[in-house]
Amino acid sequence: MEILSLESALAFQTESLQAVSRTFALTIPRLPEGLQEAVGNGYLLCRIADTIEDDPVLPCAEKTYWQKRFLDVVEGRGSADDFACEYGSVMAAGLPAGEHELIRNTPLVIRLTHSFNPTQRAALARCVRIMGTGMAEFQQQASRSGLPDGAAMDRYCYVVAGVVGEMLTTLFVDYEPRLRSEQEEMQRLAVSFGQGLQMTNILKDVWTDWERGVLWLPRSCLLAHGCHPETLHPGTEHPGFREALLELTGMAASHLENAMQYTLKIPPDQTGMRDFCLWAIAMAILTLRRIAANPHFRSGEEVKISRDSVYRVVWMTRLLHRSNGLLDLAFRVGAKPLALAREPAC
Repeated sequence: MEILSLESALAFQTESLQAVSRTFALTIPRLPEGLQEAVGNGYLLCRIADTIEDDPVLPCAEKTYWQKRFLDVVEGRGSADDFACEYGSVMAAGLPAGEHELIRNTPLVIRLTHSFNPTQRAALARCVRIMGTGMAEFQQQASRSGLPDGAAMDRYCYVVAGVVGEMLTTLFVDYEPRLRSEQEEMQRLAVSFGQGLQMTNILKDVWTDWERGVLWLPRSCLLAHGCHPETLHPGTEHPGFREALLELTGMAASHLENAMQYTLKIPPDQTGMRDFCLWAIAMAILTLRRIAANPHFRSGEEVKISRDSVYRVVWMTRLLHRSNGLLDLAFRVGAKPLALAREPAC
């Protein structure tokens, strides 16, 4: 019965990843068996926390309550069945069907969480704790005025992505003992890795967020270029907005350079672990290039990379993933248009 329960949990995890994230549904299966299960579970735990925070119906105080309830479930102090039933009865009906299905099946997700070793469980719980608390903090002050400055954006990127990088690093080191000597440096680079990916998402989704009444760009950066956040709208052609956007794409690319250094620390024979990182980096760089080439875009669809581009990324990384020299060269060629050394104004 125990084996059947875990098999059901794994089957649901695979199905749910397909429903809530095509990107992770593509990259996670590249990880070796024994690691992909924990990484996939970590992503679904984060997705549940994110679903609570994105709920358009719940007031902030209730979101904080449900985040605490969910953390209690992850850490074994609460009932997954009760959480699924009670939060499921109040969550916004308009949230995607995949997220409703995920909440309904929280007990299956947690069944898998509680099957992992103590190091893995602690890493997953720490991530949920920091993410849930941090997102609640930022949601309370979210508006179209933007984040105050670059430091606030760094903090935001940490609580929604940098901490995920720290979780993944702990899971990687637990799986691959050869990384233990690199763990401290990899944890530092992991935060930058997460920030590069999150900044890419912020830039790509800037108008989707704006429609929801939120701007995650740093106000100080916009003002430094003579652009006031209150005047922004999809398709803005203010030259200062263009300059700010180009500066931020350069900053994101600089973080992705750290992401590449992180990836090169993974032993070359762990090609699945390398591919997991490389695909994310390459797709982010291609997205940033599309944004830089079309800074007056009106929706994320205009700068979204094509399926053919994704296939090319997969093909190229599988050719190069064992060679540090070729990977470093490919990154520098790909990122060159993004002006990595651009001096920030914010």
